[in-house]
Amino acid sequence: MGTIIEGITVTKLKIIASVPGDVMHAMKTGEPGFSGFGEAYFSTIKKGVVKGWKRHSAMTLNIVVPSGIIRFVIYDDRQHSSTKNKYFEITLSPTNYHRLTVQPGLWMAFEGIDEGLNMLLNIGSIKHDPQEAENCPVESGKIKYPRIQNAF
Repeated sequence: MGTIIEGITVTKLKIIASVPGDVMHAMKTGEPGFSGFGEAYFSTIKKGVVKGWKRHSAMTLNIVVPSGIIRFVIYDDRQHSSTKNKYFEITLSPTNYHRLTVQPGLWMAFEGIDEGLNMLLNIGSIKHDPQEAENCPVESGKIKYPRIQNAF
């Protein structure tokens, strides 16, 4: 998993197995990472495709992967952070079932790993606001993380 960056929390989640179908927990109020609710959405990504880099200025992300395998990379370029210029990488899936909480101000990119459906759920602390997020295309090379750069 690497060094956890200041502003990142990884929380183990429960999967309750059941013959007719499993129950996969995502988030409850009062748990680590919960900082309000603005919206929840699903996003899919195809194998070998990378989405990123993106940085939110106000939204806290709470990401769960209920289907497929997705690799996340977080980069910290915040001026006064104790983990400035550090990277954190984690691969989430139903077999590594955790919630990834990402505080505002951190850059994130993610890549689809599995052949089938790679899907994440984000439980955002605020409603989507295009004015509070910034993008930096991976192909720009401004954020240099070798495993993301070579994904194409």
